[in-house]
Amino acid sequence: MKKTLILLSLLVLAILIGTWLEMNLAYDNASTEEKLFSVEEGQGLFAIAKNLKKENLVRQEWFFDIVVFLEGGARKLQAGDYRFSQAMTPREMAKKIISGDIARQTITIPEGWNMREIGQYLELTGLMPAADFIRAADEDFSKEFLFLADKPKTASLEGYLFPDTYELKIGEETNILVRKMLVNFDEKLTPEIRSKIKSQGKTIFDIVTIASLLEEEVKTLEDKKIVSGILWKRLKTGMRLQVDATIVYALGALAPGPTRSGIRALGKSPGKLTYDDLKTDSFYNTYRYAGLPPGPIANPGLESIKAAIYPKQSSYWYYLSAPDGTTYFSQTLEEHNLNKVKYLK
Repeated sequence: MKKTLILLSLLVLAILIGTWLEMNLAYDNASTEEKLFSVEEGQGLFAIAKNLKKENLVRQEWFFDIVVFLEGGARKLQAGDYRFSQAMTPREMAKKIISGDIARQTITIPEGWNMREIGQYLELTGLMPAADFIRAADEDFSKEFLFLADKPKTASLEGYLFPDTYELKIGEETNILVRKMLVNFDEKLTPEIRSKIKSQGKTIFDIVTIASLLEEEVKTLEDKKIVSGILWKRLKTGMRLQVDATIVYALGALAPGPTRSGIRALGKSPGKLTYDDLKTDSFYNTYRYAGLPPGPIANPGLESIKAAIYPKQSSYWYYLSAPDGTTYFSQTLEEHNLNKVKYLK
């Protein structure tokens, strides 16, 4: 009983001393600005404490050592990047490293971005180089995800990188993000949706390709359904799709250097295409080549995917998207050309 009381007294004394030391060893006017602090794989306690002192995150490295020992975490320190500030106590920093509470960053990928745009965004945010992301999106994940079974081996994951908000660990491997996006796509493609695609005699790849065109061409769900009906009707009759957005994508792929959004960064848009642009020699040029383009031209959201699956039949054969986002439909080429003169000024 006496020994127990002595041990409890020592423990309370250690806590009181530790609290007093934390208060008196803290920085005056400590900055709340966080900075990334890296713990390397296999790095020991003393080396971590030394680096914390070097980065002006702790005033005395020996006190950080004591805190870690008191927390019983000398052998539990985990590698990774952490967010620390001078305003944090050594105990708070120690607990983060012991528990592996690695720094995270939330990113939002908008619907309609293509791989180049996503890659450049990730590079601008400092998460990973654009080239690394694009390289990861070119890998073969077909053994992990059955919905990729009908995707041509030569096609990338363009179209399958589901646009959404994701939380990433700083320094996380690139293919982990790609896998998260594919898992998200897999979850969105419900058994009902897959059954409907199969019953239509179409492939998931075909649906995603059409959905990517809808995502880039029109804004509202109702317009997407009507345009979906027009595009499927053109394919059935052998008429060329003549989708301006596929040329924008083709020109982006041909553009030198990692521009933020391909040709769009150079000022091109469906409403600004020239006659020479329409002659671009690319299988993505749906003015020159019949059928679907070689693959999706963007990563569509669920609304566009559903519009591709559930098209709305109409008497229209042509559509035009005005600069303000309004879509104008016409039954004949003559009406379509008149709409061009009227709305594309």
